[in-house]
Amino acid sequence: MTSELFSPLSLRSGQVLGNRIAKAAMEENMAGDGQLPDQELLTLYRRWAAGGTGLLITGNVMVHAEALTGPGGVVLDEHAPLKPFSDWAKAGKSGGGAIWMQINHPGRQVASDMPGVVWGPSDIGVSLGKHSSRFGRPTAMTPKQIKDTVSRYAVTAQRAEKAGFDGVEIHAAHGYLLSQFLSPLVNKRKDQWGGSLENRARMLLDIVRAVRAAVSPSFAVAVKLNSADFQRGGFDADDARQVIGMLEPLGVDLVELSGGSYESPAMSGRAADSRTQAREAYFLDLAKGLVKTSPLPLMLTGGITRRETAETVLDSGVAIIGMGTALAVTPDLPARWRHGREADRQLRPVTWSDKALASAAGMAQVRHQMRRLARDRKITPNTHPAVALISERRRQRRALRSYRAWLSQSTAGK
Repeated sequence: MTSELFSPLSLRSGQVLGNRIAKAAMEENMAGDGQLPDQELLTLYRRWAAGGTGLLITGNVMVHAEALTGPGGVVLDEHAPLKPFSDWAKAGKSGGGAIWMQINHPGRQVASDMPGVVWGPSDIGVSLGKHSSRFGRPTAMTPKQIKDTVSRYAVTAQRAEKAGFDGVEIHAAHGYLLSQFLSPLVNKRKDQWGGSLENRARMLLDIVRAVRAAVSPSFAVAVKLNSADFQRGGFDADDARQVIGMLEPLGVDLVELSGGSYESPAMSGRAADSRTQAREAYFLDLAKGLVKTSPLPLMLTGGITRRETAETVLDSGVAIIGMGTALAVTPDLPARWRHGREADRQLRPVTWSDKALASAAGMAQVRHQMRRLARDRKITPNTHPAVALISERRRQRRALRSYRAWLSQSTAGK
């Protein structure tokens, strides 16, 4: 049974992906000692590599040791040893596919109990109603901090290539730092990084230029971008169209489309402004509009679980379909599709009315399954979301103690 889904895709860097199925980034929060990938992470990626995807994209790897999305985050900066990352790259490529490292800075989306820095384009905090206190209050970045951050992305990308990864994906979606700069709701700067879309996109474009200059021409460079923030007055589909056009001359291979942020978790199917997409392929309607004008290949992620849906997405002109949760539950799903089979299980739905809490519980469910895969255990899709969330928070507390100690030692030695 063959289709375009299993046809190769050639990218402008010269890299050829074996098929049109990618494992999209999911935040594993599974760093070992020293915020490095360890054996469990390698086991997890070997499982995915054996499952038949043409591309694996890692969960976000932090470019700044003092700014993590969570205490279990992996850090690749100028001080990190490369061997654990080389081992990770080998595990990801063990099935014959490519592996790209997603690189990221959280900006203001940092928990209030985390050490380090909480930065943003402006001093506007995350607004989650009664949950707002869970996040630190950001300070507006100085021009020097912006320029230093651009350099950090280039260093991480260069070291990822040296470790054996096939590419990087620069995360400019989901309300993280670069998405914050793009958002007119969060970015209230009056200087060259604020105001017009060209100014709000400046940091992203500078990072892409710096990364492209730091790596070889055959190394893939991708960008993850919101198709929309799903907040009224925020970054929208027309903004996305313009930014894609700005990226095209800079040597970008691929743009992955997603949507939402912590304030509006549309990436998990829960938009804050009540506009909803289909239960599968959440962002397909927006992607269809962007495909018509995009000068770059597009990848679409969000809610794809069945082959029929994947085929529909490809038929719309999207080049690659990305899956996250579906592969955390069924890591060999692409191989099943080749043989006319579908997944025989799915996660227990989270039906809580509190969108922020429901989103957190949903992510905890996914990470619970990833940890089971990493330990060669059976998937337990019926795990109650409350159980997963409680377990996740206990694990986070332990990871936070470890991260505090490591960061204190690391900064003392600089």
